[in-house]
Amino acid sequence: MRTPAITSSVLVVAALLTPAAEAGRTGTAWFTSWAQSQQHLAPVTLHDQSLRMITHLSQGGSAVRIRVQNTFGTQPLTIDHTTAALSTGGAAVSATRDVTFGGRRAVTIPPGGELWSDRTTLTTTPGADLAVSMHVAGDVVPGRHESAFRDNYLTPPGSGDHTAETGAAYTQKVQSTYVVSAVDVFNPRLKGTVVPFGSSVVDGVGSTNCGPGCTELGTNKRWTDVLARRIVASDGPQLAVANAGISGTTSAICPRTPAAFTGLDAVTRLERDVLALHGVTDVIYYYGTNDLANGCTAADIVASYRTVFQRLRAAGIAVHVTPITPRPGYSDRNNVDRHAVNDFVKRGGDCSRACASVVDFDQVLEDPIRPNSINPPYDTGDGVHANIAGQQAIADFVELRAIA
Repeated sequence: MRTPAITSSVLVVAALLTPAAEAGRTGTAWFTSWAQSQQHLAPVTLHDQSLRMITHLSQGGSAVRIRVQNTFGTQPLTIDHTTAALSTGGAAVSATRDVTFGGRRAVTIPPGGELWSDRTTLTTTPGADLAVSMHVAGDVVPGRHESAFRDNYLTPPGSGDHTAETGAAYTQKVQSTYVVSAVDVFNPRLKGTVVPFGSSVVDGVGSTNCGPGCTELGTNKRWTDVLARRIVASDGPQLAVANAGISGTTSAICPRTPAAFTGLDAVTRLERDVLALHGVTDVIYYYGTNDLANGCTAADIVASYRTVFQRLRAAGIAVHVTPITPRPGYSDRNNVDRHAVNDFVKRGGDCSRACASVVDFDQVLEDPIRPNSINPPYDTGDGVHANIAGQQAIADFVELRAIA
């Protein structure tokens, strides 16, 4: 590992600490409490302005750490001031705390790089909204997670550093998450982090759909959010939940994968989006729908499953797999392949000894009359994604004892 170079007041990131090395340096009570995986560059150029990203924590603690990324950037990304604060609604926040990187306020992240911040003392609780504010110097195209399913905020271009202000300067709204991709909390009482890993149904598509003509933005009703609240309310071991879904992605590399999703298959992004998080004990693996739609066969999908599961198991992470859920646009061939994959997943109840358990969301969502479609009360109307009622049903189906 190369040593990070430091120039003047800016920490320049040259390499990453592995989670194991990071745990050894800072203690083992850090758990990733929120995540949104970077997927491509935003269609904007930031110019000397501030951004405020709202992150919804699954668990709280006595301190936080923040991951910033320049994964898809082609130019260095300079952040010259970062703060963290509890959100009080909209762009408004309570008192801010400065966030540093290697003891420095400013950091430059090279193309493809990322960095976790230092510990910032800030008490948070389960379900808290943590606002991460950053001033981006110069001109830069930030990486983003496309679908935040909530409003995030920018100041106007050229407006300078407003990271320590309460919120009035943040006059622009975006519904993506820029630059920040994960938040850790320090909490020795937590037992682990559960990472739901998959495509749009994990990402949260449908979670704002409360019926025809009804949209709820920012209400945190993804099934992963509901699962986090169930864990908090339970008497069992307390776990964080960090969402690693990206809409449109696949488990395998498929023949018809659109260019926008090239390099975002599960095998390729596993290290960055799952293994690089902290305290991960369990993964809920929800992939395959897009694989079939993009020309992958059952053999392709099962091969990718085996590769991912092997790497997770080698890392000591339990794997809980859901069968591929229905989709009315599938061809007869697609459905033959879907049932072949699901036979592998369900065989013996342990993915042919490749995973810890099966979480049969197919059973939850399947229309009892048209088994290749979603049950109408849970359908957003596109036949693929679960609405808010369906998200609740998915979360309620998860057996907490299986992931505890």
